[in-house]
Amino acid sequence: MIVELGHYALVMALAVALIQSVLPVIGSIRQDAGLMALAPAAAVTSFFLVLLAFIALTVSYVTSDFSVQNVWENSHSLKPMIYKISGVWGNHEGSMLLWILILVFFSALVAFFGGNLPAALKANALAVQAWITAAFLFFVLLTSNPFQRLNPAPIEGRDLNPILQDVGLAIHPPLLYLGYVGFSICFSFAIAALIDGRIDAAWARWVRPWTLAAWTALTAGIAMGSYWAYYELGWGGWWFWDPVENASFMPWLAGTALLHSALVMEKREALKIWTVLLAIITFSLSLLGTFLVRSGVLTSVHAFATDPTRGVFILGILVVFIGGAFSLFALRAQSLKQGGLFAPISREGALVLNNLFLTTATLTVLVGTLYPLVLEAVTGSKISVGPPFFNLTFGPLMVPLLLAVPFGPLLAWKRGDLLAVSQRLYAAAGVSLLTALAVVYFATGAPVLAALGIAMGVWLICGSLTDLAYRAGAGRVDLQVMWQRFKGLPRSAFGTALAHLGLGVSVIGIVAVTAFSTELVTTMKQGGQTVSGPYTLVFEGLRPNTGPNYTELQGRFAVSRDGEQFATVTSAKRIYTARRMPTTEAGILTIGPSQLYVSLGDETPDGGTVVRVWWKPWVTFIWIGTIIMSVGGIVSLFDRRLRVGAPAASRKRAAAAEQAI
Repeated sequence: MIVELGHYALVMALAVALIQSVLPVIGSIRQDAGLMALAPAAAVTSFFLVLLAFIALTVSYVTSDFSVQNVWENSHSLKPMIYKISGVWGNHEGSMLLWILILVFFSALVAFFGGNLPAALKANALAVQAWITAAFLFFVLLTSNPFQRLNPAPIEGRDLNPILQDVGLAIHPPLLYLGYVGFSICFSFAIAALIDGRIDAAWARWVRPWTLAAWTALTAGIAMGSYWAYYELGWGGWWFWDPVENASFMPWLAGTALLHSALVMEKREALKIWTVLLAIITFSLSLLGTFLVRSGVLTSVHAFATDPTRGVFILGILVVFIGGAFSLFALRAQSLKQGGLFAPISREGALVLNNLFLTTATLTVLVGTLYPLVLEAVTGSKISVGPPFFNLTFGPLMVPLLLAVPFGPLLAWKRGDLLAVSQRLYAAAGVSLLTALAVVYFATGAPVLAALGIAMGVWLICGSLTDLAYRAGAGRVDLQVMWQRFKGLPRSAFGTALAHLGLGVSVIGIVAVTAFSTELVTTMKQGGQTVSGPYTLVFEGLRPNTGPNYTELQGRFAVSRDGEQFATVTSAKRIYTARRMPTTEAGILTIGPSQLYVSLGDETPDGGTVVRVWWKPWVTFIWIGTIIMSVGGIVSLFDRRLRVGAPAASRKRAAAAEQAI
C-alpha cells in the first residue's frame, strides 16, 4: 500500500506543479495578488508530496520489499542498513527522485524565507521552479518510475552495485545534488527577473545566498566523490578528468564566477547582464551534467543509465530550458540598463579578471569533455581526451588567477591603489619565496615548478590572513583595538578568507602529491618486503574474512621505519555474494598529512601476490583544503547582512513615512 501511496503522491505533485507553473505567472501579469499567492502554497505542497513519495520508496528499501522492481534490482536482505537507505539514491530512478526532492525543497525554502521578495518576482521565480519540477516529474513518471511492481515478487534482491556500498557514496550524491539543484534557484530568479524586467542590486542580494549555499554543497560533494574514488577504486588517484567528474566541475567553476559577479552587482550595481547570463549558464551546466550521467552516452563508474530513450527525454528538457532561457535573455538583454562604471584597477576589476579566467577554464573543460562525444556522433571516430589535454590547458589558466586572488579583497571598490596593495602583501610574498627556497633545499632534486606551486599555495594562505590582519588594523592600532576590530569583522570577511585559505591548502596538496609521490608495482610472497618513501613494508600474508554480504581475502602489511614497526596496513580483494562482483579495498595508513596507500592485485601462479604501493606526501591537504573552503561558505551564509530579499523597513521609519503623507 505504501508503494501505491508514493506513486500517487508523485502524480499529485505533478498536478500541483502544473498549477504552480501557470497561475502565478498570469497573476504577475495581471497584478492579481490572489493568483500570485498560490505560488508559495503550491511550492510547499509539492515538497510534502514528493517527500511522501521519497519516504515510501525508502520504506520499501528498508523492509526489503522485492515486489518493487527498483528495490529488487538494487538491494539485498543481507545488506547493512546504511546501504539499504543509501541504495534509494544509488540507482537511476531513486536518484532522480532525490533530485526532484531537493528541487522542491529549495522551492519551499524560497516560499518560506522569501517574505521580503517583491510579489511578482517571487511568483515568477517559483513558477520557473515549477516548470523544472513538472518536466522532471514527467520524466520520472513516464520513463523512470521507481514504484514499478513485479508479479510474482522475487524472494531475494540482486544487491546494490558493490562499489556503491560505501559510506562515501551514501554522502556524496545528496551533497552533489544540493549543489546541482541549488543553482536552479539562481536560474529561476534570473528568468523571473528577465520576465519582470527588473534587475538591480536587490536582485543580486536575493540571489547571492542561494548561490553561496549551492556552491558550498557542490564543493563538499565534489571533494567527497574525489576521496571516495581515491580509496574505493584502488587506483590511487584523486582526479582523472573523467567526463562525469568534469560534469560536476563545470557548474562549480561557473558557480564560483557567479558568486563573485553577484558580489560586484550587489555592491556596485555593475555586471548586471553578465551576472544574469552566468546564472543561466551555471544551471545549464548542471542540466548538462544530468544528461551526461543518465543518457548512456558515457561509460563511467559514475554513470547511472544506458537507456537511450531516457537520454532523448532529458535532451529534450535540456533543449527547452537552455534554449528558452538564452532566447529570453537575447530578447531582454538590449533593454537592460548597464551598471556602474569602475576603474580597471579596483576590486570590481579584480573580480572581472576572476570571472574571465574562470569562464575560460569552464569553456576549456566543456570542449575537452564534449568534443570526443560530438566527433563520435558525427564521424563515428573515437578519440580520448584525457589528463594531458586538461593539464596543459586548464593548469596555465589557473596560475595567473591564483596569483591575483590575494589582491582582490585588498583593493578598494571603484578605484584601487595597486602599489599600496602590493606593499601590504610584501610579507606574504616573502614567506612564499622562502617556502620555495626551502622546498628546493630540503627536497633534493625537487622540480622548480613544484617549488613554485607550493609557494603559490602559501601565497594564497598568507594573502587571506593578510586581508584579515589589514581589516583589523594590524600595525596601525594597538593590540587591544586590533582584537576588538577583528572580532567585529563581518562573517563574510572570515568566510572569504577561509575559502581562499582552503584553496591554498588544496593547491599545496595537489602540487606535493603530483611532484613527490612514488608508485611501486611488485610481486610479494609472505615474509617479503618492499620500500615506499621512508617506510618498509613486510607482507604478513593473506587470510580470508567474511562480511555481512561478501567474502574477502585480506593482505596484511607490517609498516616500519628505521627498523621499528609502528603500524599495520590491511588491504583486501572482496567478492559480493549476490552479484559475484570483485572490488578492491585499499589499505591506507595516514601519517600526518601524508598517506601510505596499498592495493592488492591478482595472485600469481608461483604463489605470490601483485601489490601496488604508493607513498603520497601531503595528499590529505587536497581534501582538508576543500573542507576549509566549505566551512568558509557556511560562515559567510551566517553573515547578518546576507539576507534573502531586501531588508524590511523598520516600524519607526514606516510610521514616520505615514505621518509625512
